[in-house]
Amino acid sequence: MLLHNGEAHFLWRCRVWLQVEGTMSSMSHGFPAVGLCLAALLLSNALLYLYLESLYPTDELLLSSHVGCEPRHFKMATMKNCIPWLQCSQINAEVRKLKLIGQGAVKKVHLAEWRGQKVALSQLSSLDYLEDFLHGVSMLQALQGPHVVQLVGFCLDNHTQVTEYHPLGSLLNLDSILAQEQHQQHNTWQMRLRLAMDYVSILHYLHGGPAGRRVMCDSSSLEKTLTQFLLTSDFRLVVNDLDALPEVDPSRGLLVKCGHRELTGDFVAPEQLWPFRTKGKPFADNLMPGYDERTDIWKIPDVTWFLMGRVPGGDVVHFHLFQIHEKCKKEDPKLRPSALDVLNVYRSVYGSMVRDNAGFRDML
Repeated sequence: MLLHNGEAHFLWRCRVWLQVEGTMSSMSHGFPAVGLCLAALLLSNALLYLYLESLYPTDELLLSSHVGCEPRHFKMATMKNCIPWLQCSQINAEVRKLKLIGQGAVKKVHLAEWRGQKVALSQLSSLDYLEDFLHGVSMLQALQGPHVVQLVGFCLDNHTQVTEYHPLGSLLNLDSILAQEQHQQHNTWQMRLRLAMDYVSILHYLHGGPAGRRVMCDSSSLEKTLTQFLLTSDFRLVVNDLDALPEVDPSRGLLVKCGHRELTGDFVAPEQLWPFRTKGKPFADNLMPGYDERTDIWKIPDVTWFLMGRVPGGDVVHFHLFQIHEKCKKEDPKLRPSALDVLNVYRSVYGSMVRDNAGFRDML
């Protein structure tokens, strides 16, 4: 049996303690001393496992326990009861705009107030993007769960949706947020790796959730990808922008193409690049081959590299993740791991490093 450094040191300490106490001889005809220590070690590992499971329960548990509300209902942190999603009349009468906090091609987003609660009010920017807006609303409805921003209500008559407001904003702000004095205690490899685990968990959910196999198409650059996620006040991630989430279904021969323009750069997966560029052939959307969700897998190492930042212990995390990240960057998408495969490695690395850190503190 291979032991982590912390576990081996734990056994060594057990043996020394038993010798000092003079119990080795008294137990020579009873339960072996090392056996006693192993039992204690197994108990400590079991407690650690339960702790990690409480932080990262299975997706099935997460889906069934989200805010404790039945479908088409919501409950924000300060609310006692779940209530149905707001409809047009309630949004028009009760939701009050406060200030503009964001604007993209599809939506304008205002900080707003509803019955004393801060919410995000999103409105269609241009009728040219109506199809994208309606797709985003439908995905928000279909994918409600702990991985997705909470829907508060929507009104298709005036192209409006209301979601829970997260004051820390986009994941793109992570480094500036952690540089603030009140948040500096969170700037650790543990917290940053947990965010990476959240990110991969979201991909796993999108690739096999209740809306089928979905691909994150609003991810043509690192910056664009990061803006799709919100950072919650307890430093977790939720995906927020679902306007470009097409479905893949190999059984029906259904593949995707992210937009109708040529994609370039190292961040996008190789299969997203125009395959005839080196031959001097101009881009033609009708000749561009389709692809699947494994384009999201290609981007995981780059997102995780950003999330880990420059913190003590981050280099050790990168070392442990090198092999799985190398697989994510396979040119052939069929050779890349699934999001669940990556998530399992992340969880294993997190648990192993937590145990090793605990063993190191015991040595001091």
